[in-house]
Amino acid sequence: MPLPIEDYAVIGDCHTAALVGRDGSIDWLCLPRFDSPSTFGALLGDPDHGRWLLAPTHAQATSSRAYREGTFVLETRWETPDGVVVVTDAMPKGDGRADVVRRIRGVSGTVRMREELTVRFGYADALPWMRQAPGLGDNAVVGVAGPDAVVVRGPALHADDAANAHVAEFDVAADEVVDIVLTWFPSHRTPPGALDVSEQLDDTEAWWREWASAADVTGPWRDAVERSLLVLRALTHEDTGGIVAAATTSLPEQFGGSRNWDYRYCWIRDASLTLNALMVYGYESEASHWRHWLLRAIAGDPADIQIMYGLAGERHLPEYELDSLPGYLGAKPVRVGNGASTQYQGDIFGELMIALREARRIGVDEDEYSWPLQRALLGFLEDTWDRLDNGIWEIRGPQQAFTHSRAMIWAAFACGVEAVRQYGLDGPVERWETLRDRIRAEIEEKGYDASLGTFVQYYGSTEVDASLLLLAQIGFVAPDDPRMLGTVAAIERDLLKDGLLLRYRTSSGVDGLAGTEHPFLACSFWLVQQYARSGRLEDARALMDRLVGLSNDVGLLSEEYDVEGARQVGNTPQAFSHLALIRAADAIARASV
Repeated sequence: MPLPIEDYAVIGDCHTAALVGRDGSIDWLCLPRFDSPSTFGALLGDPDHGRWLLAPTHAQATSSRAYREGTFVLETRWETPDGVVVVTDAMPKGDGRADVVRRIRGVSGTVRMREELTVRFGYADALPWMRQAPGLGDNAVVGVAGPDAVVVRGPALHADDAANAHVAEFDVAADEVVDIVLTWFPSHRTPPGALDVSEQLDDTEAWWREWASAADVTGPWRDAVERSLLVLRALTHEDTGGIVAAATTSLPEQFGGSRNWDYRYCWIRDASLTLNALMVYGYESEASHWRHWLLRAIAGDPADIQIMYGLAGERHLPEYELDSLPGYLGAKPVRVGNGASTQYQGDIFGELMIALREARRIGVDEDEYSWPLQRALLGFLEDTWDRLDNGIWEIRGPQQAFTHSRAMIWAAFACGVEAVRQYGLDGPVERWETLRDRIRAEIEEKGYDASLGTFVQYYGSTEVDASLLLLAQIGFVAPDDPRMLGTVAAIERDLLKDGLLLRYRTSSGVDGLAGTEHPFLACSFWLVQQYARSGRLEDARALMDRLVGLSNDVGLLSEEYDVEGARQVGNTPQAFSHLALIRAADAIARASV
């Protein structure tokens, strides 16, 4: 049975990521990319679906763990009655390979360790042929099935039919070091050679620290902001620049329910907001890299723009269900792909244009493609701005005129106007100004209910939605405007659940899905921003403290939080949660000056 979601740490090489449990088991790893089929899939099943356990054999062993500062090099300290060891887990950076390193260092006494390796390629659908490979050195074992292969070097492994795994037991004495390395490679190629583990660990630690040191992070939530920036970098594919929403698929929004989605893709919205967060801290190269990814992904007819793409800009992301994995604690179905990729969500145009505006403001020059692309997008919106859509939450019920979506389209035209008026770029600015003002007037007439004193989820609705908090953030309305304050009061009344914010009331039936969900962490951070910007600074700080306190022991956040069960919910680590944390901390800092 998998651990609680908060009991997992993540390690990664900016191509993919592994989830490492407190018990020493790697229960999730897709190789060689985030969106590849899993090699270890126990997170969505049990050990037979693939895992790599490394832990003391003693029943009284206890663990504590932390990342080396400014890195994704994880150290787990195991204490037993017989002695102490430290296990270092990392995925080396910069060698062009797909490796997982597990180093055991003896601290005191002698500790008996057990390794259990259960490789299951193809989302646990392919049982590999495992064989000894003495010619590769270091007790090498090679596993092959279909297009995938791994070579594992370390203590001698032997088949254990009872455990349905390959296992090893060995002693680690004080000052002794034992290295285990798993390397993925295409099965039609020769297995890669052995690593210099010490060199790779040193280089990997240095790379992460150099990246983290570029940001000057201060304030009471410094550690949380720095870790969040690191998460955003870890979820960014080094070669393509695509930013995945999370490292996992199908971790449920409701335990035992069917709200299980694949987040290993690049949402325009998430990537745009992530870009903004990174630019605040001076990561201009990431801004440029992301913009190149964006231009490649959405090149062509603006009518064909999607809300999400694959890591390299792939457009075809068909959603299907797996029979080979039973789901996290039985939550079915397990999904691969995402059907929302075919939805129309008008808000992405605003998020995209805002991100490109911010890049322009920090000095990222327009090239021969970037501004023509923005002009083309606005030209498309000129004819389609009043189209019904599925909204920010990927509603699978009927399309609506969502107020948040219309406000983001307003923001898209506002960005275009600024580009012409302030930066001298060419475009039909008078036409854009007319549409900008027309959309504003429509939102104020149809997206605001004067009898309720609130903006509403969609035209004709009496419901509120947490996304309405973004109206103040994009400058559509002032944070202390009476209409905004009335909306906040309604959100607090209808959507707060034990002090944390739901996205919307699922009981309204707007999303067309069965079941419910838990408070959405990014929305709660949006409320922090609203509090800070509207003069409720103490409320902002109190909620911020609580939200940061929901991070797990190594500073990671998932998508949602189960207040009653005091546990994280949904895919993890979640880019949306971490970038909202960064923006909330910035809002409090600005309001505190």
